[in-house]
Amino acid sequence: MSNREQKKKLVGPWRSLQVVIWLVGIYILASRDWWWPGILILVAISALYEGFLQRFAPRAFEERAPVDTPKPVVEMPPEPARAISSIPAQEHRIDLLPQVCPSCNGPIRGHEVKWTGPQSANCPYCGTNLPMSKA
Repeated sequence: MSNREQKKKLVGPWRSLQVVIWLVGIYILASRDWWWPGILILVAISALYEGFLQRFAPRAFEERAPVDTPKPVVEMPPEPARAISSIPAQEHRIDLLPQVCPSCNGPIRGHEVKWTGPQSANCPYCGTNLPMSKA
């Protein structure tokens, strides 16, 4: 077989029978202590089995799919540094949030809501704008 031909492997019950041949063979070799030349006989039996299948059951083999070559990784250029704003960040007023959403009755937690402004947030469950309580 040349290097350009695809290697075929056994599939289905034919592969299972190949495994049984090896397991029974190894068991016999171990129980009888016939390691040499028994292992050579086991390899020959396995090769004869595959040759028999190639001749009389060619559908027992399936071609292996060619190995995919890894795709090159495209590196993105680094993002330009953002200018630091001199305006101090406004803090979110968690204490103004309601306990539950008035629309879906979902529990409201400050770290889960989507803040749309310093005193404006949307429900994480239904997306409704939450009414803030008066300070």
